Amino acid sequence: MSTTFAHVPVYRLTRRGRLVVFLLAFVALVAIGVAFAGGSMATAEPEATETVVVEPGQTLWDIASEASEGRDVRDMMDHLVDLNGLDSVVLGAGQQLAVPVG
Repeated sequence: MSTTFAHVPVYRLTRRGRLVVFLLAFVALVAIGVAFAGGSMATAEPEATETVVVEPGQTLWDIASEASEGRDVRDMMDHLVDLNGLDSVVLGAGQQLAVPVG
């Protein structure tokens, strides 16, 4: 019983071919890195804020509705939580919050 194997061609890359493959892979990785990093770049100018001292009985909703100037209050609440590094929306009297102006 004789076993025959199909001839499998062997491909070899030249030095220039390896360089081209390396450069294409490098460009692809850089492009992917730029695409992911583009959303996380910090702005050059910090946002203008004012400090608000929380009064007794005042809620984050109250502060956000005053600061939202007619925009969606929920978006402003989320922004205030992020801006001040709050763990929850519960505030205490006398607590100081940074609130965007303008």
